[in-house]
Amino acid sequence: MESPMKLFLFDHCPFCVRAMMLIGLKQLDVQWVYLQNDDVQSRVDKVGANLVPILQKDDASYMAESLDIVAYLDHVDAKPVLQPATQQQVIQDYLTESSYTSSRLLFPRDVRLGLPEFASAAAIDWFTQSKSAIIGISFEEAFANTKTYLEGLYKCWPLLESIRLPSSAGNQLSYDDVLLFPGLRNLTMVKGIEFSPHIRRYIDEVAALTRVRLYDDIAV
Repeated sequence: MESPMKLFLFDHCPFCVRAMMLIGLKQLDVQWVYLQNDDVQSRVDKVGANLVPILQKDDASYMAESLDIVAYLDHVDAKPVLQPATQQQVIQDYLTESSYTSSRLLFPRDVRLGLPEFASAAAIDWFTQSKSAIIGISFEEAFANTKTYLEGLYKCWPLLESIRLPSSAGNQLSYDDVLLFPGLRNLTMVKGIEFSPHIRRYIDEVAALTRVRLYDDIAV
């Protein structure tokens, strides 16, 4: 029987990972539907804008905005589990400091992993053109400079050494994890990346609790 709820998503999208986390954490009956990256019209038709993730609820209505979807999924069974955020500033500082290097590490790799949202050449071209314009260099040049960008990223690791491990809080997750984990999870697609022991443990713990796939085995 078809699931009553559907999540329209991209696997590489950190905002989509937020919703994926709740579905896995609570083992909710939600069908994942991967959209093609260049299929803007299908997103506009559902929510009036080029956004993912998109949740189709039990009543067949659609909702967008990842944090709204997270809150909806957390409360849909009247048994919310997410704790309030307590480390927002730490996380924001890290996200701000790491954005330059992480985008240049991730964008060229997003289209190299065989992800479902890039099943066509048109989808790959769409993403490549839009994201290379954002970073101001070609994907080839960004990929070739991996070592330099990793060195810059490693300087950001100390910002996360105080981040709370789920195992230190009864394996409960909070909105801090919803904001932080998706980007760190995506960095596992960078072959040879060296996380600090604390950050690696954090990634593995959250992934285990949420059943979100990491990219270590297909990293490039």
